Amino acid sequence: MSAKQTGLGRGLDSLIPKEFDKSLLSNSDERIQKIEVKVIKANADQPRRSFDQQALSELADSIKEHGLLQPIIVTPKGDEYEIIAGERRWRAAKIAGLESLPAIVRSVENLQKLELALIENVQRVDLSPLEQATSIEKLRDQFSMDLETIGKRLGKAHSTVTNIVRLLGLPEKAKEALEQNKISEGHARAILALRDKKSQEELLELIISKHWTVRQAENYVTAQKSGHKEAAKAIARVDTQTAETKAIAQKLATKVSIKRLAKGGKLEVAFKSDDDLRRITSRIVGN
Repeated sequence: MSAKQTGLGRGLDSLIPKEFDKSLLSNSDERIQKIEVKVIKANADQPRRSFDQQALSELADSIKEHGLLQPIIVTPKGDEYEIIAGERRWRAAKIAGLESLPAIVRSVENLQKLELALIENVQRVDLSPLEQATSIEKLRDQFSMDLETIGKRLGKAHSTVTNIVRLLGLPEKAKEALEQNKISEGHARAILALRDKKSQEELLELIISKHWTVRQAENYVTAQKSGHKEAAKAIARVDTQTAETKAIAQKLATKVSIKRLAKGGKLEVAFKSDDDLRRITSRIVGN
């Protein structure tokens, strides 16, 4: 295991207070129990209401061949158990004809304690973007919360939480670059705007090797999406300044740059104050 992998591995541990009972987390084999499928029921508050039947059938086939490798998480409800996480696996296990399946049983009190610990710690200012994303995903997985609910618990906008979690979809090289501060979150979002992994990794290399700003990375993405698939052509459209903009900048005695859009773009003229704006306007209109 590399040093960097070790750093990433500390993500979840860093979310849990030192005095927190880590045995509550689902990483201890001795806490896994075999529970009869017939005494397990779905969580009525599960936000997910529809399940892809073909995907369930495929998972059921995998379970028949290999068994259920990841235990579900349940809490006691009278003589039955209610699913906290793993309803899809439970449904597939029933299709596969399993009579019992591995489960981790947690009390309501322990679940509340774990949820509170995760929520409190995800709000820490010293967490990296990927550590935040991992902890939010943990909340979604362990407590079947949707991102809107998590956002409310964390005091963050739904869009903010969604953007943070999207970082988990980065290629591994990009995740490492983000952890090492070689790229910013803005760069990461630009990378995610490209669909295929090859294009994402190409953009990552360009950002690092050419020291691109977020704006330049976004211009590259715009060029790719507007039909400039060849890297050389896309790179040519990244520059925010050309010989023409430099000539205009010299005439107006201010910074002039290009902002590329999917079709065409904008010419941006900088000014320092209202007086400076009037001066530039005068030069443009010839007064």
